[in-house]
Amino acid sequence: MKNSRREFIVQSSLGAGALLAAPLVAQANPGVSFSQSLVGDTLKVALIGCGGRGTGAIIQALSTKENIQLVAMADAFKDRLDDCYKSVMNSRAKDTSAKAVPVNQKVNVPEDHKFVGFDAYKQAMALADVVILTTPPGFRPYHFEEAVRLGKQIFMEKPVATDPAGIQRVLAAAKIAKEKKLNVVVGLQRHYQNSYRDLMKRVQDGQIGDVVSASCWWNNDGVWVKPRKDGQTEMEYQMRNWYYFNWICGDHITEQHIHNIDVINWAKNGYPVRARGTGGREVRKGKDYGEIFDHHIVEFEYADGTILNSQCRHIPGTWTKVDEHLIGTKGKVLFDSAKILDLKGNVNYAFDKKTKENNPYQTEHDELWATVAAGEYKFADAENGAYSTMTSILGRMATYSGQIIEWDKAINSGINIAPSRFAWDADMPLKPDANGLYPVAVPGKTKYF
Repeated sequence: MKNSRREFIVQSSLGAGALLAAPLVAQANPGVSFSQSLVGDTLKVALIGCGGRGTGAIIQALSTKENIQLVAMADAFKDRLDDCYKSVMNSRAKDTSAKAVPVNQKVNVPEDHKFVGFDAYKQAMALADVVILTTPPGFRPYHFEEAVRLGKQIFMEKPVATDPAGIQRVLAAAKIAKEKKLNVVVGLQRHYQNSYRDLMKRVQDGQIGDVVSASCWWNNDGVWVKPRKDGQTEMEYQMRNWYYFNWICGDHITEQHIHNIDVINWAKNGYPVRARGTGGREVRKGKDYGEIFDHHIVEFEYADGTILNSQCRHIPGTWTKVDEHLIGTKGKVLFDSAKILDLKGNVNYAFDKKTKENNPYQTEHDELWATVAAGEYKFADAENGAYSTMTSILGRMATYSGQIIEWDKAINSGINIAPSRFAWDADMPLKPDANGLYPVAVPGKTKYF
């Protein structure tokens, strides 16, 4: 017998026995009807982190058919919050007749529910039933801990941390979330994509035999740069230009390439035991690019000896590829083209992407919100999100040091690269020299152990 929404949320906040459920079978999003009658209590949502991904995530949440309402917003920067609010109020979603209709009827955020600053997330969370965590990932462990402590249902973006200490915090909170039966969806959206779900089931059913090798890529031109402005403290500059600092981003092997690495972990139903690799800064150099590398090439080794060859690169003018491949004893899987080949290269199966593919970014919200509205518990993504994030961190540690990095030693190392406090005048652990250049890892010289 299903609980009412309000009973479910109250019971979740009090805690209960742990429960894991298999993912739902996704269907193509049929569209959203805003005219239909929605019965039951309104589910209140708070958005924590109002940048581009936060704006997209809250619009996707408000585009579901459930009776929800955005009631609070939080960000470190007021201009980002204001821009997000404006975008949301001007956004439209398609209803069942494919007519574009506004989502602003699901928004009720008065000025005193717009919170700014490092502690803004606490004030916003207190007003909601469900929270969306979309700040840069360096803050994710702290925000996730608070959301779990308060008994909130949670959507949080990947990656979920940037260092081993943050991973341990997320794992500890994930355990409590299970005990409380809090739904947690992590934005590793390939888990909610029809083609990936279909192909992965075929892999797990043995259609390509035992997986013996894998490759994955996130090679493209790179991302934005936000130059320093007069009057910025070091904390503000690093937060505005967050992609280029590991404490808040984790490098692009963690921030982006986690998607591809996670697919291979999913196929292997496990995580690597060690990593070795190479990387550096070939073209993305200078004071505007903080400390991160522009390329990483990593061999991840699993317990059964399977090797994942992983590449990610941010170099304009080079060949691009974002994809994952598996090689088994009976065949191969090409995920981006959604095909299964035999060992001679003949196509044995092709998923019909033209008619059956969905928008996984929307589906992850459709399924989460439908589950919460029904008073059910089905999603426990946090642990996998933490371990796949740790896999990417393992790769970063290998490329930065040039050494073989063992999983057990790394995840239990307690390495913490975050500032000692979050404040605009904080003494940052990484500072530029007199020429504005930041220290950069040097393979062979950078040591972790």
